[in-house]
Amino acid sequence: MEEKNKPEERLCVCWTTVNTEESAQNLAKIAIESELAVCAQIDQPIESLYRWNDEVCQDKEFRIWFKALSPMVEQLRKTIIEAHPYDTPQWIEVEASNVDEKYLKWAQEASNLRRF
Repeated sequence: MEEKNKPEERLCVCWTTVNTEESAQNLAKIAIESELAVCAQIDQPIESLYRWNDEVCQDKEFRIWFKALSPMVEQLRKTIIEAHPYDTPQWIEVEASNVDEKYLKWAQEASNLRRF
């Protein structure tokens, strides 16, 4: 079975969380202005429950979703982790398996792959 998209054309979805809307906007702006992501979306506060230092914690957080082409994801991760306000930030990335052709074409056009 032939792959639909070349590896360099794969769209990845990455996400992290932060504790303030200002931090979320800052990370989103960094990703877009550096041309590492073609889109960043900020969810309104979500409720996070997690274990930290042997205690159960519950906080409001803002989730930032990033859409990026696969060649940019490693640098996006490094850039966001470096700018992230948490000591141990969440960073999750997945390769999208089925992306609308028009959206993928837009993402490819919006990306500046020649820099990498």
